[in-house]
Amino acid sequence: MELLVKNGFLYDPLSGIDGERVDICVRDGKVVEKVDGKKAEIIDASNMIVMPGGVDIHSHIAGPKVNAGRLLCPEDHRTRDRCARCFRNCEIKTPITRSGTGCAIPSVFTTGHIYTGMGYTTVMEPASPPLKTLHTHEELNDIPLIDKACFILFGNNWLIMEYLKEGKIEECAAYVDWVLRAIKGYAIKIVCPGGVEAWKWGGNVHSLEDKVPNFDVTPREIVRGLCKVNQLLNLPHTIHVHAIGLGTPGNYRFLLETMDSVRDLQKEDEPVIHMTHCQFNSYGGVDWRSLSSKADEIAKYVNSHSHVTVDMGQVIFTQTTTMTGDGPFEYLLHQITGNKWMNTDVEVESGGGLVPIRYSKKNYVHAVMWTIGLELALLIEDPWRVFLTTDHPNGGPFINYPKVIAWLMSKRAREKVTRKLPRLARARSHITGIDREYTFYEIATITRAATAKALKLESKGHLGVGADADISVYDINPKKTDPSVDYKKVRKAMFKAAYTIKGGEVVAERGIIKKCKIGKTFWVQPKVSEDLTQSIMPELTEKFKDYYTINIGNYGVPESYLVNHEPLKVKSKL
Repeated sequence: MELLVKNGFLYDPLSGIDGERVDICVRDGKVVEKVDGKKAEIIDASNMIVMPGGVDIHSHIAGPKVNAGRLLCPEDHRTRDRCARCFRNCEIKTPITRSGTGCAIPSVFTTGHIYTGMGYTTVMEPASPPLKTLHTHEELNDIPLIDKACFILFGNNWLIMEYLKEGKIEECAAYVDWVLRAIKGYAIKIVCPGGVEAWKWGGNVHSLEDKVPNFDVTPREIVRGLCKVNQLLNLPHTIHVHAIGLGTPGNYRFLLETMDSVRDLQKEDEPVIHMTHCQFNSYGGVDWRSLSSKADEIAKYVNSHSHVTVDMGQVIFTQTTTMTGDGPFEYLLHQITGNKWMNTDVEVESGGGLVPIRYSKKNYVHAVMWTIGLELALLIEDPWRVFLTTDHPNGGPFINYPKVIAWLMSKRAREKVTRKLPRLARARSHITGIDREYTFYEIATITRAATAKALKLESKGHLGVGADADISVYDINPKKTDPSVDYKKVRKAMFKAAYTIKGGEVVAERGIIKKCKIGKTFWVQPKVSEDLTQSIMPELTEKFKDYYTINIGNYGVPESYLVNHEPLKVKSKL
């Protein structure tokens, strides 16, 4: 199978190509140097933008919390409530696609279809409890077209905290290695370290030095310990951290302290920590009446320290559903809004909660939140260190990414929104004084190249020879389009890619799915020494008998259970 994408303006930051006319040659799902122009299928991308397929580093698309959200909010799936914002709330079955529903929390098939229609080809599910990851894989198997992986929750795990309390870092690493291989996970996720365990006893952690009830470890020790574990296992992605104090006034200091807590662990100028959905942790003030943006303080730190990467967590003015492993935060949101609430407790591993919410331009707090996400992306100087997300669906559905792109590329588009915000929200943020506008090259960086690099997915995020032939073509002529002025055209084009190519095959055209295929699920095989693994197994088996409702033999996810998967073998240091 050969394909030739001709005459497009290529934006490929990992290859250093900034809007040059380049032909992309594809054979058997990979980018190659040349193909037979007479035999290859040809796509004429004249006057169009070509980018690698989008790579989303953080989007809640699968697993028990997502399914719980669908149950909690059936109104999101009622066909009579057709959603004018995303133009679809009911997807009818076709000879090619399955049916689906939902706007804030689309069903599995619709999730794959929407992402593909927008030119995204790889998406990371960022928070799966180990015990529930079998269900996460069931949904990942059903999401068509896109490649994916899941990050595993470790920050409130009893066994992790016991190992760290006793200073057993190597044994802790062996346990993490065993879990990742057993359940087919990709990275270490930490949510409100220690706080979720404290919440099970009616409390929370209120500083990085608070002791977790019954475990005598602190959030700082959990973050540092798992960062050391991550380095010992040589995992492809850094620790992926959701800081304490999410969504509360004055919480920016926790974000700064968490980033700084692992600064001394950096080696060779490589990042060692990723702070996720930072908008929700960049608040100044002492209460909701004094809430203000501290995006400038966060950006200042990131600009001067190379050991950290972040993503935005941009808020969208719309109806959505919040869902997170941070149970204390969701209970707080339930108390503030009075909206329905769901809480979950995953045995000795984690917990979580869900609350629906509508973000409004007229709401002073929501308005400040909207400014902060954009400020982070605009004030952080290096686009390789800040990534586009909405923390789907927490800040808003991922289908709104084209809106965020338009806001980043056009000060005029931002001003159109800011004029409608409360005066006090404008006064306590920085958005009106920022002139920076992203280029197409920078958009390709924060949505493709930088995220693939952060995940160490070497065949993703670029279109150099040997790369996976995941390609997005957008109907925009960069030579005749000024995004600052023509932001609506940019938004429209990014919403429906002219062509989405997955593995060398055209799978979507003008946002319409033309072919369905099963994407890959990535997972890691760090594999520590057999002696170290065996040394922890007797105690681990006993702890399963003491702590869990299942025995250790029923815990794992067999490889045969994954429909299409690719293990990444990693050489650990143990």
